[in-house]
Amino acid sequence: MIWSFLAVLFSGWLYVDASYRGPQWQRWVFKPVTLLLLLGWAWQAPMLRTTEYLILLGLLATLIGDALMLLPQKRLLYAIGAFFLSHLLYTISFISTMTLHFYWPIPLALLIIGALLIAALWSRLETLRWPVFTLIGMTLLMVWVATESYVILPGDRSFSVAVGSSLLLLGIAIWLLSHYRRRFRADSALIAACYFAGHFMIVRSLWL
Repeated sequence: MIWSFLAVLFSGWLYVDASYRGPQWQRWVFKPVTLLLLLGWAWQAPMLRTTEYLILLGLLATLIGDALMLLPQKRLLYAIGAFFLSHLLYTISFISTMTLHFYWPIPLALLIIGALLIAALWSRLETLRWPVFTLIGMTLLMVWVATESYVILPGDRSFSVAVGSSLLLLGIAIWLLSHYRRRFRADSALIAACYFAGHFMIVRSLWL
């Protein structure tokens, strides 16, 4: 387990470093390699429950989405669909450990964040308005379920899931804003860091 963990961290660091200052080929190599290592690390987790296999499927959907992102612009719609599926699978997995409860400040805060993000992007999205809208909505639902689980049953596992989901939301927000509004120097590195750390924390929950 320790070698798989170290391999994931090393590959993830190379991917994030490449996103900031490395050559393009290094990013293309270490992004899928990092996800494959995360899949291998998740597969080694002890006593996986049936619903936890959905996290592995979510990682696989993310890997497919990343591959589609390397193709021409017309494939972006399919990549968004793959990321939507990934977050849907994560959400279903999180719901399986969630008890019925409603803590209203969480969905209220997420609705405000979602509304502000969509308002900032809507006029720039053109034909991708509704696909991006559904991706944001699915990601917000994932974060709500994960955060609600932590509020109801605080612990290392639920904390890891809540942090991981929130980082994925932050990464998507930075990606969309930098792509459709304005680029800034460290945007690629921040997106890569949130992306890797988010998936890492979710996989880490399988070991807790």
